[in-house]
Amino acid sequence: MLSIKGNTSKLLKFLLILGFGYFFWLMLKITLEYIPLRTDASFLMIKQTEVTQRPEYLSFFYTHVYTSIFVLLSGFLAIVRKDFGMKDFHRNAGKIYVLLILVLAAPSGMYMGIFANGGLYSKISFVLLSGLWWFSTFKAYRLARRREFAAHKQWMWRSFAFTLSAITLRMWKVILVYTFHPDPMEVYQIIAWLGWIPNILIIEYLIAKKYL
Repeated sequence: MLSIKGNTSKLLKFLLILGFGYFFWLMLKITLEYIPLRTDASFLMIKQTEVTQRPEYLSFFYTHVYTSIFVLLSGFLAIVRKDFGMKDFHRNAGKIYVLLILVLAAPSGMYMGIFANGGLYSKISFVLLSGLWWFSTFKAYRLARRREFAAHKQWMWRSFAFTLSAITLRMWKVILVYTFHPDPMEVYQIIAWLGWIPNILIIEYLIAKKYL
């Protein structure tokens, strides 16, 4: 019986790594579209108003895009820590994760949220997401400094739920477009909220049930 449970646990861990690796690769492909620096690639094609009228927009955009891929990776390494025999990586990965979010990724994301497609509803969602992302990460950092590690772990999971919105937002976009064929602006209004609210609700459920 113990052997079966152990094998199941190992299988789940392997599938988790495999799944993250796949989506991380997809996010890396998106990031590489903006190397070298281009103003006519992918997402920027529909942001030409900001590109031409707001010189600072590109700085915030590239900061967000280039740091987010490292946030995903460092966050994953920090979260999984002992479970995958990577305890030695936990502290350093966590420091990188926290620093990138607090100083670069969340502030640049908040700036971009002000100019999000989809009107006011989308703007509110992305700005709120960035604010919650920053706060949950800062809270996790402060708890670690106070050596309140149980609470720290829970807030890190909350932070990582917001981090994963970079992936889940795109997943929902594909599902909505291929299933319902909505207007592009309606898609942004929906995924702006759908990209992160289910994530944090799942984490809150798992925390409440003491699974995390």
